[in-house]
Amino acid sequence: MNDPHIHVESGGLRYRAAQRNLLASTFGLISELPAEVTTACGVRVPFVMTSAEPNAVTCLPCRKHAAEQHRRFADQVAELGPAPSSPLSDLDATRAAAAHRDLARRFDAPP
Repeated sequence: MNDPHIHVESGGLRYRAAQRNLLASTFGLISELPAEVTTACGVRVPFVMTSAEPNAVTCLPCRKHAAEQHRRFADQVAELGPAPSSPLSDLDATRAAAAHRDLARRFDAPP
């Protein structure tokens, strides 16, 4: 398959980056990136053909999926706020929700 589009990896928001950063910060380990991943539109592509940056993603179904994911996450953060034991404040939760709403808006815009 010769797909010229840049996609969004399926799974959570920035799943691979978060997983990799957790391993690196906790154990000093850096995991190898997979050769291929499944995208939000359901195809398998080389990992290097994915991005979490709205201006880089050219696959329209992946853009739509990412926008929905960011909107959903923003709504959850705004509704739930920080956990009671979290050092984050309500202001931090509001800023996080606003940042994800901005990402959703950018994914909704044409590439």
